[in-house]
Amino acid sequence: MPPELLKGRQILAVDDEKDVLDVLEEELQDYGVRIERVYSYEEAIAQMSSLTYDLVILDIMGVSGFELLEYAAAKKIPVVMLTAHALSSQYLKKSVELGARAYLPKDQLGQIAPFLEETMALSYQSGWKSLFSKLGAHFGTRFGPEWRKTEKEFWERFEKDLEVSESNIIQP
Repeated sequence: MPPELLKGRQILAVDDEKDVLDVLEEELQDYGVRIERVYSYEEAIAQMSSLTYDLVILDIMGVSGFELLEYAAAKKIPVVMLTAHALSSQYLKKSVELGARAYLPKDQLGQIAPFLEETMALSYQSGWKSLFSKLGAHFGTRFGPEWRKTEKEFWERFEKDLEVSESNIIQP
């Protein structure tokens, strides 16, 4: 059954690679999502300035993703960072610091619908907690088993902040 939380949602997808946006649109076509596709920083700023979105999906590298993340966060638009080439612990940390709701490797695009449903349903803290429970091992494989040690204080504080209760779940 398609996730009801996605039905009718307006999503801005920003990536300089047409094939990534094609896959994203294909994965979400049966869920009633309205996707606006743009390929550049300038187009994304123009769209976010003039239209309202429920969620923004941003590539990190080709479209100045972190600058767009800051812009979207200032407008209180939830953001999911999507990356392949910038999949690193440093970029994950920066995404957290700048206010992203989630960080999804492009090789996980096949799971985008349930991932976005959960991102829409959960608060910021519980969304990250869920992401780490599902992709923590993937991050460990990609970044190496000791990846959190280089920024140990940040990740310890982050984990402490993730101690959340069910009251943090956002109701549709």
